[in-house]
Amino acid sequence: MSDWRDPLDRWIDSRADRLREIRRHLHAHPELSREEYQTTRFLADRLEEAGIPYSLVPSRRGILAGNLDAGRPIVAFRADVDALPIADAKDDVSYRSTRDGVMHACGHDAHATMALGAAEALWACRDVLPARILWRAVFQPAEEVGEGAREMVAAGAMEGVRAVAALHVDPERPVGRVGCRRHEMTAFCHDLDVVVRGVGGHAARPHQASDPLLAAAQFLATVYQAIPRSVDSRDPTVVTFGSLHAGTGGNVIAEEAVLRGTIRTLSRQATQRVAERLKQIADGLGEATETSIELTLSHGTDGVFNDPEVTAVCTRAAAEILGAGHVDEIRLPSMGGEDFSGYLAEAPGCLLRLGTATPGNPAHHLHSPSFDIDERALTLGAKLLARSAVLMAEAFAVPLDDAGS
Repeated sequence: MSDWRDPLDRWIDSRADRLREIRRHLHAHPELSREEYQTTRFLADRLEEAGIPYSLVPSRRGILAGNLDAGRPIVAFRADVDALPIADAKDDVSYRSTRDGVMHACGHDAHATMALGAAEALWACRDVLPARILWRAVFQPAEEVGEGAREMVAAGAMEGVRAVAALHVDPERPVGRVGCRRHEMTAFCHDLDVVVRGVGGHAARPHQASDPLLAAAQFLATVYQAIPRSVDSRDPTVVTFGSLHAGTGGNVIAEEAVLRGTIRTLSRQATQRVAERLKQIADGLGEATETSIELTLSHGTDGVFNDPEVTAVCTRAAAEILGAGHVDEIRLPSMGGEDFSGYLAEAPGCLLRLGTATPGNPAHHLHSPSFDIDERALTLGAKLLARSAVLMAEAFAVPLDDAGS
């Protein structure tokens, strides 16, 4: 085994306290999607301190770091940096969010810290690596709203990239373990808006009205009953409504009701079948209830498809760091969404699940107001990204860079 691994690991281990401080700063100062200006500036300052070349994307909410020459083949790794509109419920930690109603409940603060640690290690240890590899770190905004990957790709993030990797924290997996899966990893996600329009009136005289709230309730119930009977049971499909709004008073039949939900599938074909069935249900119920039911299906993110070859390389890196017995095969894909898929439309890649649960402690899931991580995962994630970059460069024959940049 080449001796570059030990120096790289030792360098990251020596920065464990600093990585923890960076993650806690980010956790205490979260910014929502489309608002990540201070987060981006903070990360850019850390890159500048390390002497790593970087550039801000036009919106100034994202960063490309490392090799910025788009004319040569390189490898890349990505981290997202945005937070969620959730109030932090962790009253017992010093790094609790300082912004009311905003927190890092999905681990993007950890992702950014790990990628920063990997970038710093690759830069600091470039003279001991088996080759002065060409790499690019991508710090992206707006993952939670499914926009950031497209923005970064448009800014040149994937120009020249032969392979790309990313991590996502996994609060259901113990720290020190990694989950991997070839092929389908996450779902195709679409937002669904339903507007039901009727005729309002007095609650005591429903025969004089066409109640959109009744039609909306029937639509919701019918979808929940009919969609599972309309798609192949071997092809996972989820339709869930999370919002229903109508009216302003208990004794008034509203003019309009609005439903908002999400569709999750593992293929475009399944999404198309669900969309067609929803339209049939809307048309039928609209006629039966004397209302109009209008559907709007908005594209969110494509499914993440892990390339087998890149996944094998990243899994090898995980096995070297943690031991083969600590690398788990993920049996089924997630119906969650990840806009890492935007990069995979440009080059093959792999998304891994990094365990962040402390054994014996209660698990707080992603998007929970009590979400937190075992911070021992920070150095493990940084090592995994850094090693994956070197091994991807070797596997995909990325040329040497005599300049070390």
